[in-house]
Amino acid sequence: MMLGLLLAGAWSPHAVAALPGDALQARYVALKSQLENNAFHRPLYLESNETAEELKGDLYAVMEEPFATVRQNLQALDHWCDILILHLNVKSCRAVNNTGAPTLLLTIGKKHDEPKEKAFPVAFAYRVAASYPSYLRIRLHADTGPFGTSNYQIAFDAVPLESGRTFIHLAYSYDYGLAARLAMKGYLTTVGSGKVGFSLAEARPGSATALIGGVRGVVERNTMRYYLAIEAYLGALAAPPAEQLDLRLHRWFAATEQYHRQLHEIEETEYLEMKHKEVLQQQTGKPHASSDPAKADIKPDK
Repeated sequence: MMLGLLLAGAWSPHAVAALPGDALQARYVALKSQLENNAFHRPLYLESNETAEELKGDLYAVMEEPFATVRQNLQALDHWCDILILHLNVKSCRAVNNTGAPTLLLTIGKKHDEPKEKAFPVAFAYRVAASYPSYLRIRLHADTGPFGTSNYQIAFDAVPLESGRTFIHLAYSYDYGLAARLAMKGYLTTVGSGKVGFSLAEARPGSATALIGGVRGVVERNTMRYYLAIEAYLGALAAPPAEQLDLRLHRWFAATEQYHRQLHEIEETEYLEMKHKEVLQQQTGKPHASSDPAKADIKPDK
């Protein structure tokens, strides 16, 4: 009798510790109405936050692929280069693990084709923080970025849904100091002045509702671009390996064009030509860009 009571107590809701992924499952329940009814025309929710030192975008979405597929592919270091290179500003990506410290060596540049020596190198430490049959957590961290930005973080979490699909959380953030603020100010008052994000700006009395601009618009656009890269990568896995690159490129560009006002920068022909060239350089092991920040000429999301 005593043993039965002890066992019953051990399995009571108050005695069982929270399982990995429980918080994300709860977030899915809380966001279910927003995921089903939104302006994205897909099960997606995006928000951003700006503090005195940090910009952050948080994106939640339901992906069609089963969790096992997401987990198997996104916990592989080199697969992230196939994802990140789809972004306009990522000019190269190389996965290295020579010293037992998995790292993604990226170069970040302008939206158009440009010499690699003008791009800025960013080294992301890569870590599989958790990998269970019901939860995946990936963390990418870079100490420094262009124009005085620092503490870059890309965080990816995923859990399985009863529908056979996968619920994910993608967080993209970085800190910015005085140099970054000045660069951002110059960008937002010139070529970036008309660019907007996805969230609604706080309406002033008597004014029409508008989409958010400024630095929060910048971080929202890039968070969405990285999410669409993950989506394009996973969506191309069923194709023969020789066809996957072209399929990823076409899918990423087509997805960004669904949000033309926020994400359109160049035409598809230019994008495809540029990315094929960059991937070829990446595959042939061309040397990395110069680490001299003075040689970088990069706009915040250009």
